[in-house]
Amino acid sequence: MPFLPINLAELKARNISQLDVILITGDAYIDHPAFGVPLLGRVLEAAGFSVGIIAQPDWHKDEDFLALGRPRLFFGISSGNMDSMVNHYTAQRKRRNNDAYSPSGEIGKRPDRAVMIYTNIVRKLFKGVPVIIGGIEASLRRIAHYDFWQDKIRNSILIDSKADLLIYGMAEKPIIQVAQALAEGQDIKEICDLLATVCFVKEAGAPLLPDAESSKDKNTFRTMNISFYQNYQTQIIYQKGGGRIIRHNPPAEALSEKEMDEIYRLPFMRAPHPIYAGKPIPAWAQIQQSITSHRGCYGGCNFCAIAVHQGRKIQSRSMNSILHEAKQLKGVISDVGGPSANMYQSGCKLDYPDSCRRRSCIYPNICPNLYLGLDVQIRLLDAIAALPEIKHVFVASGIRHDLALMDRKYISTIAQSYTSGRLKIAPEHSSADVLALMGKPDIKIFEAFLEVFFAELSKTKIKRQIIPYLIIGHPGTTEKDAYQLRDWLWAHKIKVEQVQEFTPTPMTISTCMYYTGLDFDTGKPIHIPSPSEIRKQKELIVKKTTSYKNIKKRGYP
Repeated sequence: MPFLPINLAELKARNISQLDVILITGDAYIDHPAFGVPLLGRVLEAAGFSVGIIAQPDWHKDEDFLALGRPRLFFGISSGNMDSMVNHYTAQRKRRNNDAYSPSGEIGKRPDRAVMIYTNIVRKLFKGVPVIIGGIEASLRRIAHYDFWQDKIRNSILIDSKADLLIYGMAEKPIIQVAQALAEGQDIKEICDLLATVCFVKEAGAPLLPDAESSKDKNTFRTMNISFYQNYQTQIIYQKGGGRIIRHNPPAEALSEKEMDEIYRLPFMRAPHPIYAGKPIPAWAQIQQSITSHRGCYGGCNFCAIAVHQGRKIQSRSMNSILHEAKQLKGVISDVGGPSANMYQSGCKLDYPDSCRRRSCIYPNICPNLYLGLDVQIRLLDAIAALPEIKHVFVASGIRHDLALMDRKYISTIAQSYTSGRLKIAPEHSSADVLALMGKPDIKIFEAFLEVFFAELSKTKIKRQIIPYLIIGHPGTTEKDAYQLRDWLWAHKIKVEQVQEFTPTPMTISTCMYYTGLDFDTGKPIHIPSPSEIRKQKELIVKKTTSYKNIKKRGYP
């Protein structure tokens, strides 16, 4: 099968006079299931709809948006695999100098707030054509939210963009349902009862969230977020804004193993479109030899939005599906995983009942109703490694160390067989107070993992490293916490080359704490470090500035 058409010449080659659906993305077009818009394009195509893709259109001129003509059903708009603001700016609000999702890593191939810009242009050029927004940028702005880059509370992006409908999360099911409804003649304004959608309604019901204007008050903003997190998975939620009312429907049902396998069996070209010949795309280079085994996360880290986007139910592919993909890759497979690699084939014995109010299945303790698939993951890795086409297979996407500690044999196998020199683990910090605000386990659990990991390695001549992921500047972090982290790193002889600065991305619990200065759960005031404090914390932690020689010179204790 060829690539999905991107211009009139390719439409003609396919004998298509008018497309059913046109998808617009801020990413380069790579026809691979790791990229959201091409994946949805293939899903729509498999359902019988003709689909075209406009990738990284120049928003300064109309021609790129006119490249495929007028769709019969709707335009689908996404900023791409990343939020355009996170893609463009650092945690210090400085402009980045590269874009992993663009040819040659070139920055500036998509606008700031890409979903809104693309929607406004399409509205102007194609009056009367329904516009549906989605992807990570729309998904995490689906209700009123704090915008870090403008330092203000904004309405739902559905209101601000003036699109017709918003699909949040992993959109395979709802996008097919919308396409079928429109094909049957239903008006887009009447489509308002589908799971994983946000739409406009004339009357509000309950629960009704506080609106963006009243949520400027910090206590109200916290109340609004608490209400959202308590209700969004099981109830219809309403919110007013900009003179309109939105209805937020509960998330879509998780895909079954069979449905996941069907998606990954679709005829992806598994390559960038030929128009990028000779121009490397960094994101493609990173995932080209990797395999997605599952999606979703029940970790519930407060700074992370994976669960509110992908869902907390783990949706896994079958071993046969993954082995089929592995045979196509050949050579070295750089990663087999998902948000947390060792959540593959795990889940809730009770199937996440509506009565469960836990935000995390593993914090502050591991739920007794959680079943793990650690042995299944090892069997999968062993089966891939046994393929004659495969030289090596590794786990590079990171694992949850608290889950790994449930099975020493699992740690031994990962350490000795499936770590390519370095294994990524995310303790995030060492301070008990900060870890509690992050929703992460105590540092002693990480220390216990290290002990087992290296004890198992000591039985062999193999040498491995653990690369700890750390976040500095998280709400509640004080200077004392930063020194404590530095001393902990020194005590464990860990040299850190880089750390992540906390970025308040929309709709996370940590972002709520950042804006309000209040502990999300208790409402008690917490310290919010300033940019200068965060820079100092970084100096303390990062290897190139942290040494006994210059600490005294810089005046640090």
